Amino acid sequence: MEISLLRQGPLFEGLDDEQLDAIALVTITRRFDKHQVIILAEEEGDALFIISSGQVKVSIVSEDGREVILSLLGTGSVFGELSLLDGKPRSANVVATENTDLYMLRRSDFLQLVYKVPQIAVGLLAELAARLRKTDRKIGGLALLDVTSRISETLLQLADEHGTETDDGVLLKSRPTHQQIANMSGTTRETVSRVLKRLEKQGYISTEGRTITIVHEQDRKSD
Repeated sequence: MEISLLRQGPLFEGLDDEQLDAIALVTITRRFDKHQVIILAEEEGDALFIISSGQVKVSIVSEDGREVILSLLGTGSVFGELSLLDGKPRSANVVATENTDLYMLRRSDFLQLVYKVPQIAVGLLAELAARLRKTDRKIGGLALLDVTSRISETLLQLADEHGTETDDGVLLKSRPTHQQIANMSGTTRETVSRVLKRLEKQGYISTEGRTITIVHEQDRKSD
């Protein structure tokens, strides 16, 4: 495992090479194909995962069968950490959205590392706090914002997490499908299609194939 990957997220940042090597030595490599289930909600969890390459979606399914996507995670992201702390069942489903390589860290090895390297616990708290804030924003958005605002907020979140800054704006090289955006913003695929077309007409975004650019405010075309 390359220790440079561990430094990409807040969980292990600040650790020195020796400490990162100790983590790398106890990780296991796993590969999951596109659409393959990695974690099922309510199953027992005893491992943390670090994404080496690929992408996963973290979601929950409501009682009426609707899927709500909590986040899309890419290279360097960590998931599955909650069960490492409390030993309780998983709180969400995690599915590979493309072929994905993961590093897996068992709970027993992780807890030993926490005792030896307390900085990991600090990083874990920071990661959990960031995800709690994101969840609060999502819940608040679903309750208070209209559908256009929810979809716009979802695009801004994706741009913040996965976008690349360009001269024209923030580029999402491979945006989620309309259905995935719908599942993230609490609406329907048809509504997402209508709203994206309107946002593009108004100059807020530009699209080309599977790419989408959040246009800089100063570059937006006036009606």
